[in-house]
Amino acid sequence: MQHPVSAPIGVTVPNYADRIGFAQLTRQAFEGVDLQPLRDQLVTRITEGAAHAGEGLDLSLIVQLLGDKAAGLAIQSEVLTFHQLFRTPAAAPKPGLRVLALAADIDMGGNTPIEFLLEGSDFELLTLYVTKDVGLPETLPDHDVAIVVASDSEECRETLALIEKAAPRWPRPLLNRPDLIGNLDRDKLYRLLAGIPGLEIPSTIHATRAQLTDLAQGRIACEDIAGELRFPMIARPRGTHAGVGLAKLDDAPALAAYLAEREEQDFFVARFVDYASPDGLYRKYRLAMVDGKPYACHMAIADRWDIWYLNAYMAFSEEKRAEEAVFMLDFDHAFAARHKAALDEMSRRVGLDYFIFDCAENQNRELLVFEADNTAVVHNMDPPVVFPYKPPQMRKIFAAFTAMLSRHAGEGKASAA
Repeated sequence: MQHPVSAPIGVTVPNYADRIGFAQLTRQAFEGVDLQPLRDQLVTRITEGAAHAGEGLDLSLIVQLLGDKAAGLAIQSEVLTFHQLFRTPAAAPKPGLRVLALAADIDMGGNTPIEFLLEGSDFELLTLYVTKDVGLPETLPDHDVAIVVASDSEECRETLALIEKAAPRWPRPLLNRPDLIGNLDRDKLYRLLAGIPGLEIPSTIHATRAQLTDLAQGRIACEDIAGELRFPMIARPRGTHAGVGLAKLDDAPALAAYLAEREEQDFFVARFVDYASPDGLYRKYRLAMVDGKPYACHMAIADRWDIWYLNAYMAFSEEKRAEEAVFMLDFDHAFAARHKAALDEMSRRVGLDYFIFDCAENQNRELLVFEADNTAVVHNMDPPVVFPYKPPQMRKIFAAFTAMLSRHAGEGKASAA
């Protein structure tokens, strides 16, 4: 049945399957709980034909958390062939708001981990997996507000396209529009943010193995690949995340050695920006932009440029944690105020209701942006005995996120009245 272009998609009582969910299972894994007994229990129920779809999806996540990504994804894809809608119940007996998250069939890091952002709220979360084989249902599960949680990765392109096609007829407010999520791609973001006063973002260029081989062997120059490219440069295989294959290459011999160790055919390259502070340490920040306002998620401090929170060993340094605590406490009238114009313009250009980005300050104290996405984990799992300053900050982010959803839901109801 084809809907008239102007007619909104209908809604119906949702036929969902309950699940334990991403936040609860991930928290257990983070805290060292052995998930193998639960895995074995779910496998037994599936073997006996007694499991429901939510248990199958939970099993998929558990298997991924235990380190077998391929098997976990295979289980997930099989479950999604016969059921696509899942519920994570609200903390309160009666939900205050019904949120519909539109997800892709991808690994556990490929969709916004929205469950963490809703922890402790009275919001009921329904997650609808939109797959190329099944598509969107003729009528949507009833909800107050929807948000796209699929990422900008290539594996999500078909999901985003299906949602985008239906977006003009969406019956409720739809946040994080799919056409804007694609702007977070590494080789698109720098074009989008180019020219913002007080903000630096190096051009991220797609380069083939053949081009980089020619560069390593002296047949072409950096400028032949991109005007601003030069040594030292940063390289990573295209499509990788979490630092996989990331390297700083100081010269052509280093590039040749790097290529000898990699099998990929496509890479992203960018000029290296030395953002070391005067004390020689590197400081990298993760911020969440919620409804146009920035919030501090964490600050990592290390003696290396390729920082992640874990390799900064923040838990083992009282001095580093004290600095992070001050960063969070003073964020609104220090870091955010210092970069207000750049942050405001960045939010305007990206256009998403919610996204996360990693940044630093360059040696001119300008905002240096590394990358942005809508799927980085913002959580409240760190032990408060070690990080007593984090729970209040995380609750502030969660409150801003739920307030954003409530505002849009309210506006949607008002416009429909």
